[in-house]
Amino acid sequence: MSKMVADQADGLRRLLAQTQTRVVAVTSMGPGAGATTAAMNLGAALVQQGKNVLLLDEHCPKVGSACEVWAIDPLGGLADVASGRLTLASAAVRAGSGVHVLPAPPGVAGDDTDPRTMWRDGVVIVDAALDSEGRLSPLAQAADELLLVLQPQPASITTAYAGIKRLHYAHGLKQLRFLVNGVAEVEAARRIMSNLANAGSRYLALSLEAAGWARFDARVADAWRLKQTIVEAFPASAAAVDFRRVADDMGRWPWRADARAGVAPGKPAQAVMHAAAAA
Repeated sequence: MSKMVADQADGLRRLLAQTQTRVVAVTSMGPGAGATTAAMNLGAALVQQGKNVLLLDEHCPKVGSACEVWAIDPLGGLADVASGRLTLASAAVRAGSGVHVLPAPPGVAGDDTDPRTMWRDGVVIVDAALDSEGRLSPLAQAADELLLVLQPQPASITTAYAGIKRLHYAHGLKQLRFLVNGVAEVEAARRIMSNLANAGSRYLALSLEAAGWARFDARVADAWRLKQTIVEAFPASAAAVDFRRVADDMGRWPWRADARAGVAPGKPAQAVMHAAAAA
């Protein structure tokens, strides 16, 4: 399909949709990959671009969650809003960044809860928590996009591919996006993105779309101590520039009609590890 035809189809789907809200689930591919960092910074960057942003925090109230880092204490959660016990305005908290935050622990709200009915215009970011078997919650499964966050080290790439494979088989996903976080060298990040995308296509018949990278910046820790994201606290920093670029690109991601497809058998993981990690 040509780009023009694809863009027209995407535009038609948006025109016919009941809401203009885009839902993006963000999750880590391995410990310390930085998905919460990415979710919060992307949310803050989108607000700076004039977007209305709701962050659904599946990790709240754990240490390191968006609620904990931003030092906010919402009065309710997604289940309260879905059931009508509370309004979104009374349950959620607007962080200093302008992002509205609502706890959404998995298994509490109904599996058919759709945040688009609550947030009619803008972006919903789900800071998604994988279960013990590496699967998504129903809320994250229903997102328009799934953004996976990984680190550029070989061990992290290996862990990331294993997680991608689990998600692929568990949910029948046919397209995923990924962001390389904590990058020291941009050219190395580009090679990782290319190799990982090729490995997904070759061994899993899966479209792995590179969303970009965020460079390592020691000021992330300084921003955290200020209870802010680096986008808020140090807007000229390398990481802040990168997160703003990815957030800007998100508005141009094609709208997909369906994120699922039949699952094709994969090749042994070791062969894919060599292909993806050859950076």
